[in-house]
Amino acid sequence: MTRRRLLVAILLLAATAPPAWGESGPTPWSRLTPEEQQVLQPMRERWDTLPPERQERLRRGVERWRTMTPEEQKEARERFQRWRELPPEQREQIRRRFREFRNLPPEEQERIRRKFQWFRELPPAERHALREKWRGMSREERHELRERWKTMTPEEKRDFLEKK
Repeated sequence: MTRRRLLVAILLLAATAPPAWGESGPTPWSRLTPEEQQVLQPMRERWDTLPPERQERLRRGVERWRTMTPEEQKEARERFQRWRELPPEQREQIRRRFREFRNLPPEEQERIRRKFQWFRELPPAERHALREKWRGMSREERHELRERWKTMTPEEKRDFLEKK
């Protein structure tokens, strides 16, 4: 893999990494390990101008990349390629929604993660059926469902999801 692709994948990983706490300040280029310097070489010229938290996320990205299996690295490169192919407006919308998610209370973030995991674990046919059901709704119906969903009991939610 080219050094540039590796850096791009690490940048993507670093962008999704949580911020480091208790950082003491920027890390000079000379204090990076030889492996970090090799992977981050394209960033060398501007490294010392990056905020400490960005430097730390990049360094953690290098470590995460190093511990990934070849299959995980391949998947990360593919995700990054899909990201690059998105129109700028869609990337900005995703960034905005991610910022909004990060501003939610931890309990709400966890609830969303659990729901997402639940959705991912559904059989493909059920995921497809739910997507089609959602796409078949008008904007108003979607809004009404979001509002109604907030007051539904777990049983009502299950019944709604099981309807075809």
